[in-house]
Amino acid sequence: MLDAREIYPLSDFQRNARQFIERLQESHKPIVLTVNGKASVIMQDAESYQKLLDEVELARSAATIRQAMTEVAAGKDRDAVEALEELRLKYDIPR
Repeated sequence: MLDAREIYPLSDFQRNARQFIERLQESHKPIVLTVNGKASVIMQDAESYQKLLDEVELARSAATIRQAMTEVAAGKDRDAVEALEELRLKYDIPR
C-alpha cells in the first residue's frame, strides 16, 4: 500500500535522485512523484518490483488452474490425443 507520506514533487527527486534511490532500496516501499501537484509516477526499487511481478504471475497461474479445474468438473475437458489429432487434420500437419 502506498504511504501518503511518501509523495514528493518530481523536482525534489531530480535534485536528490541518489538519496531517493538509496531510500527506495533500503525501505522497499514505493514513492509517488507528482507533477504540478498531481500524482504522475510511482517509483519502486528493482527487487520489490520483481517480487511484485512474481506474485502477479503466481496469481494468474492459480486463476488459470482454478478455471481449468472448474471446466474439468463441468465435463468440458477433452482427451489430449484426440484434440491433437483434430488440430493435425485441421491444419494438414503430416505425421
